[in-house]
Amino acid sequence: MTIDPASPVPKYSQLRELLMDWIADAGLTVDDIIPSERELGTTYGLSRMTVRQTVDQLVSEGKLYRVPGKGTFVARPKIEMSLALASFTEDMRARGYQPGARDIARRVVPASGHTAKHLGIPPGAEVHQIERLRTADGEPMAVERTNVPASLVPGLDARGLSECSLYEVLEQEYGIVFDSGEQTIEATLCDPVDARLLGLPPGSPVLAMRRISLSNGTRVEFAVSTYRADRYQLHSHLDRYPGR
Repeated sequence: MTIDPASPVPKYSQLRELLMDWIADAGLTVDDIIPSERELGTTYGLSRMTVRQTVDQLVSEGKLYRVPGKGTFVARPKIEMSLALASFTEDMRARGYQPGARDIARRVVPASGHTAKHLGIPPGAEVHQIERLRTADGEPMAVERTNVPASLVPGLDARGLSECSLYEVLEQEYGIVFDSGEQTIEATLCDPVDARLLGLPPGSPVLAMRRISLSNGTRVEFAVSTYRADRYQLHSHLDRYPGR
């Protein structure tokens, strides 16, 4: 476990791999402290600047976190963002986390042209707009903004949704079960409003998800959500196309 000065791989990149291997081999877990930047520089014969560059990279990737005046610690593993048609609640429970929800805003409004297009309804038709902060084990994870046609779910605005699954409410009280959908995920920067809700500095990297969910061919949900990029990663199984 040494740095190769003759390698074409930059020293900070070599150190990154060495640190990740060392954390795994040493059996370090969440909230365990790692050696100081000075200690790492001495151990691997690197300048403080090079070590700082490596640690900064691992912090930005969400693998480490700093506590001013105390040191640098191992962060929680990232959660794989579900690419299946499952609710946040179902997904977190399946991963062993306790899901949570806090209402930010609830209203019934005329659908904008953009929202109406995605839901396949006339512009101006009433929709339930639901904004919630989603948590896992009490930690802010995502801001969800969901639109549902009011004609499909009368009285939903009077139903409390804190600490419960919207999908479960739709199924149990309205007989709506989602069976297909479309989802788009892209990287973007967090705006000040969502940054405050998620406990992030404004401009932090986040994952923006847009989802259209259908039940028996009817578009029921159009959701736009902001997920913390420091807590989520994407994973997909790949199959090779025939002839390639």
